[in-house]
Amino acid sequence: MMNEHALGVDHVSLGYGRSPVVTDLQTTFPPGLITSIVGANGCGKSTLLRGLARLLMPLSGTVLLDGKSIHAQRSKEIAKRLGLLPQGPTVPEGLTVEELVSRGRYPHQTFRRQWSVTDEQAVEEALRLTRTSDLRDRPVDELSGGQRQRVWIALVLAQDTSILLLDEPTTFLDIAHQLEVLGLLRELNDRQNRTVILVLHDLNQAARYSHHLIAMREGQIVAAGPPQEIVTVDVVQKVFGIQSVIIDDPVTGTPLCVPKPNPGHTPVPAARK
Repeated sequence: MMNEHALGVDHVSLGYGRSPVVTDLQTTFPPGLITSIVGANGCGKSTLLRGLARLLMPLSGTVLLDGKSIHAQRSKEIAKRLGLLPQGPTVPEGLTVEELVSRGRYPHQTFRRQWSVTDEQAVEEALRLTRTSDLRDRPVDELSGGQRQRVWIALVLAQDTSILLLDEPTTFLDIAHQLEVLGLLRELNDRQNRTVILVLHDLNQAARYSHHLIAMREGQIVAAGPPQEIVTVDVVQKVFGIQSVIIDDPVTGTPLCVPKPNPGHTPVPAARK
């Protein structure tokens, strides 16, 4: 049984129709930390995240929030606890940044309680934390990829949840904007102790910015724990099917995976000085 104030899965199988994509998963996501779910394409990372977000009903087992089935709790109450940023979200044409971020306050409003000072403050704080205040009057569809992703994160922050779920938040971003988004998530975690759970493709970025990793292969959890315990030669071989060398990141000291070339493939030699 998992601790209270935690999100986790208890012997959960998830899929589409009657075909399971992930089977009999059991793990807990540490509260107040950043967890990255890593693995090869098609291993079930996003399916697991959709199950955590209550977008998929388990084929078996239970998704637990605060020790209770997430599907037995009211949708509006869940929306006050969980904020989700899906992969490739779309926005209505012409909607401004402030209008989009304000939508994060909908779970907190009722027929009797409409827009309030508290809502206004939450939106302003979300814009400030994501450094998007100066974009408030800009249409979202006119922003750059990095700006747009920060605005989507602001929307989730305005929802004022203790748990953030993000599905590949760095996809289609250049390296500078990837680092900007991941740095922002780490900053939010450091400042506000929010639980952050995200799906990432880049193992080295996951190791650098996360406290906890969950490595998946073919719908199963292969390993879970701190990056220093998960980013090993054996786990990388099991999860990604490649041989590698693991060294210390010269900047952060976190484990850094250096893949070996496939047999028969000659790497491009370094330029001579």
